[in-house]
Amino acid sequence: MKKFLNWFESRLHLAEVIGPSATHSVPRSAKWWYVFGSMTLTIFILQISTGICLALAYVPSGGQAWESLMYMTYEQYMGWFLRGMHVWGSHLMIAFMSIHMIQVFLYGAFKFPRELTWLVGLGLFLCTLAMGFTGQVLRWDQDAYWGLSVGMAMVGRVPWVGPELVHFVLGGAIIGSEALSRFFALHVFVIPGALIGLIGLHLLLVIKCGINETPTPGYHVNKKTYFETYEREVKKRGMPFFPNAAARDLVACGLVLFLVFVCASLFGPSGPSGKPDPTLIDTAPRPDFYFQSIFAVLALLPPYMETFLIIGFPILAATVLILLPFISGRGEKHWKRRPFSVIFIIFLMLTLSSLTYLGYTSPWSPVMDAWSGIPTPPAYVKGRTPLELQGALVVQNKQCRNCHALKGRGGHRGPELDDVATRLNTDQLIRQVIQGGGNMPAYGKHLSPQAVTAVVSFLDTMHPDWEHEPAAGFSMTPRETEDADPPVF
Repeated sequence: MKKFLNWFESRLHLAEVIGPSATHSVPRSAKWWYVFGSMTLTIFILQISTGICLALAYVPSGGQAWESLMYMTYEQYMGWFLRGMHVWGSHLMIAFMSIHMIQVFLYGAFKFPRELTWLVGLGLFLCTLAMGFTGQVLRWDQDAYWGLSVGMAMVGRVPWVGPELVHFVLGGAIIGSEALSRFFALHVFVIPGALIGLIGLHLLLVIKCGINETPTPGYHVNKKTYFETYEREVKKRGMPFFPNAAARDLVACGLVLFLVFVCASLFGPSGPSGKPDPTLIDTAPRPDFYFQSIFAVLALLPPYMETFLIIGFPILAATVLILLPFISGRGEKHWKRRPFSVIFIIFLMLTLSSLTYLGYTSPWSPVMDAWSGIPTPPAYVKGRTPLELQGALVVQNKQCRNCHALKGRGGHRGPELDDVATRLNTDQLIRQVIQGGGNMPAYGKHLSPQAVTAVVSFLDTMHPDWEHEPAAGFSMTPRETEDADPPVF
């Protein structure tokens, strides 16, 4: 065996590369609070292994994805256990990465000289959340369909480029096979590739900048003397990473693998639930636990605050987290000397815990019946044909006013209908009513063809200038329909 290994070593010289990295000195105080990064990395390797196995049987097609998951869960030998490991590995990866980031924040490990390490960690955290979201979409059940609908409705609110982003992500105006194929590519190729690159950079920075020492009350970070002090203390009181510090990491990694196996054995995989059906408007989809807080906020906040929450708050939070190591790059590291940081973490955990609980108990959408009794303005029915009047009655009786306003009165979860005929033509209106889109359910199975025709006839009259034909009132050819912008009704 020694001759065999020496043959490879004489050609690859791995000892020269791996040796210094494995035996580099680390602070002796780096103990059990420092293992969460290794635990997260272990789960990621497990996710790659189980993901490859799942990809061999998964069919990324809108018509067969759900059936392939049902086959893996109920027919393939140990398929349920494989899916369970992948699902619970995803949950635990996000949980342990969150704990790791909280430990880094409380220990002041984002301060000089580890600013770039912190920024790369933020990128890893965002990519991990993206893996969780795209993985839920690949289940292709009711939760996946409506979760993707809500996500795309949020993306559609981005100023100037929102509709183009939605069209790019979905591969069209509706959620179908094109969208599933793109999310499969993101989940299997794009995001894991980004994670592997960021993990390599993160480990390189940990080796080059060193592991953050356990903070000591009264010790201040001084950019001029930090490197000299750190090297002196590591040489004097440090220990080699392998085997001393690595032993705790190996124990922690073994525990996390055991935890994944236990959770997969006892609880099994998540979903798939009912087959995705956009016509089922009486449904109660739920995201995974790490998105339950967002779900609760969107369900409980008043509509006028949603745009800020969806667009403004993430930008504000990302800006603060990115600027944090540059604003607070020196000074005290110990959490006892940083009471505001401790209060912030406690407040954050209490808020997320409360919202997560509310996410499991809050309604799929708020009760929207405030505008049910508001009559249709007389100007909108004056001089209309019998078919158009019938459409106005359908709009009134089906409580469309709970989401759409007429003449400024009505709900604001959807756009106002006063000028809808200038934005959508007849074909697009029919498609939108039957298939839904954005955050609007599909009403194809809840309205008769005659009712759909009447509603669209009424909506075709909704343009500011009552004496002229609507700008979008023509019927497009199939080719033009494919190239048209996605509807925003």
